[in-house]
Amino acid sequence: MQSYRITADEAKKRLIIGNQKYIMSDELSNDVSPENLLRFSRNGQQPYAIIITCSDSRVVPELIFSAGIGDLFVIRVAGNVIDSHQLGSIEYAAEHLGTGLIVVLGHDHCGAVDAAMNHEPDGYIKFITDEIVKAIGDEKDEVKACCLNVKHSCEIIEHSLQIQKDELEYGLKVMGAIYHLENGEVEFL
Repeated sequence: MQSYRITADEAKKRLIIGNQKYIMSDELSNDVSPENLLRFSRNGQQPYAIIITCSDSRVVPELIFSAGIGDLFVIRVAGNVIDSHQLGSIEYAAEHLGTGLIVVLGHDHCGAVDAAMNHEPDGYIKFITDEIVKAIGDEKDEVKACCLNVKHSCEIIEHSLQIQKDELEYGLKVMGAIYHLENGEVEFL
């Protein structure tokens, strides 16, 4: 296990400050100079937070949190649902990269949540919507359903024995948040 570079609380503060910067900015920039890319290539990644979020193209964690290359370990899947593949990625980042904060980032106006609430999808989409239905039950309020879905994903992560061990030994934290598309604000649950 690699030791955490910053605590979960410090990582959360960094995300909050980054989100405020994003909300206040008219333009975004990131250093993708050849020198910076070479530095990250040589030094490896050292993300301060793991973000599990929806595949929705309007939800871009690196922008939402004003983060740069190497700052966030991002896992994207429609509806920010969790299965063994996502859990394996989360455990890897927590255990081998020394990342002490896990954030499940849902968002309002989520198409996957809407599909689970209002449609009967088939094909592989059904695997996603069935998991969301487990989370939301018969909730009819879209925002409440998105929050319930985030909480459900957090609970699945918390069931990982490796995550439980890291929480006890290293102070790892798991938390949920909702991104509001209209104003860019992230609300921690």
